[in-house]
Amino acid sequence: MPKLKTEALIAELEEAASQLGLKVIYEKGDFGGGYCILKEEKLIVVNKRFDQKHRASTLARSLSEVGIENLFLKPAVRSYIEEQNEEQTNDPVSGTEKDDETTGSERTEPQHDGNS
Repeated sequence: MPKLKTEALIAELEEAASQLGLKVIYEKGDFGGGYCILKEEKLIVVNKRFDQKHRASTLARSLSEVGIENLFLKPAVRSYIEEQNEEQTNDPVSGTEKDDETTGSERTEPQHDGNS
């Protein structure tokens, strides 16, 4: 399956968001971005300061959160969204924790035997 260039991928993801009734906005700030509802308006907020790949990832993860099951998408676009969802699921630091095993886990510091 051919991969889309990042710019074309972003355009496809923005179109998918539009089909789902989501407004995509690009803003500068100290935030990661993602899906939100503001005064009953469904939004995907993307940080303008991010590079193209990170913007595409933000859009894909947000669409996955909303649900794309009933939406027609090019196979390459659907595959990219699913890949981004898997990465988010497997990386609890990247955003919303999806895996119950990572929720509430405690960090432990390495034990030193005092010889160093």
